[in-house]
Amino acid sequence: MKPAVTYELLHIDKSTGARRGIIHTPHGDIQTPVFMPVGTQATVKSMTPEELKDMVGAQIILSNTYHLYLRPGQDIVKEAGGLHKFMNWDRPILTDSGGFQVFSLGDLRTISEEGVEFKSHLDGSKHFFSPESVMKTEEDLGADIIMAFDECVEYPATYEYTKQSMERTTRWAKRCKEAHTREDQALFGIIQGGFYEDLRKQSAKDLIELDLPGYAIGGISVGEPKEEFLKMLRFTTPLMPENKPRYLMGVGTPDYLIESAIAGIDMCDCVLPTRIARNGTALTWNGKVVVRNATYERDWGPLDPECDCYTCKNYSRAYIRHLIKANEILGVRLLSIHNLRFLTNLMEKVRIEIERDNLETFKNEFYKKYGYLK
Repeated sequence: MKPAVTYELLHIDKSTGARRGIIHTPHGDIQTPVFMPVGTQATVKSMTPEELKDMVGAQIILSNTYHLYLRPGQDIVKEAGGLHKFMNWDRPILTDSGGFQVFSLGDLRTISEEGVEFKSHLDGSKHFFSPESVMKTEEDLGADIIMAFDECVEYPATYEYTKQSMERTTRWAKRCKEAHTREDQALFGIIQGGFYEDLRKQSAKDLIELDLPGYAIGGISVGEPKEEFLKMLRFTTPLMPENKPRYLMGVGTPDYLIESAIAGIDMCDCVLPTRIARNGTALTWNGKVVVRNATYERDWGPLDPECDCYTCKNYSRAYIRHLIKANEILGVRLLSIHNLRFLTNLMEKVRIEIERDNLETFKNEFYKKYGYLK
């Protein structure tokens, strides 16, 4: 039987080795490499689905298993007909397993071979996640792509603990595969191993033997220096199957997105664009603009003269600064539209440059203009 999600390779950039492809899903095709906005609670903060499609050009969005399990509850979403109907989104959806959220609870959780007992960050109530229960929750939510339950270790972590955690993640992935029953969903495995190359290699080998429809890199971009991030990204990505989607979890800054594409990654996600919008910050082709700063009080120009988004076509920096300073919701919405469109547009350009075998030149020009190269 054909998998629910498949990958089609279209072109490899001769200058970098970056991949241009299509991920085929039950709710439509995804042009890759792609940036995926995060809708933690079945909504990308302040955005309607129509805006995400028409103003941003989002192809796929993420939702969070941990948060939706706690509120409103998987039974509510299932009764609504699944996430697509619940949130009125007819394009692909990916749900993470909740592993990162659970393990970030620190003293509020206890890990065992069976799973993780944790206290809700909302009311302190006790709950238990196992690979089997997470699969049931993700099946009830009904996303196109679902992630296996894994453990994301902190940075730094000892070799001994990272090895134990990686091996447990592999055992949990096997249990997830055995528990998963929906043929219209694709279960992706998550390669762990911290910042130890031999552990990453072993994790990739063991997970690939499960023959899952896609694979992700977890446990990097967790606070380590950029050099360490790049080293592990470039080491791990070539270990992943060439004929399946490659997903790097939790990455959203422009430089990390470009570096991920160059390494051969197809999918990235991050809460960054809406989070920094709430702080009054815009991503632009000439670097970050902190629009709440006083220097923009009488600036009648757009956030970014080179941007084609709704915000930049219709509103000035001065007006958006006023909205942010006055705590008006519209200010956050306008910045969110812009930031999301900026990253979507960036990846559109990356795809074009891959097809032109020109991504290396594009990267260098972008870095210089954005301020990464001094």
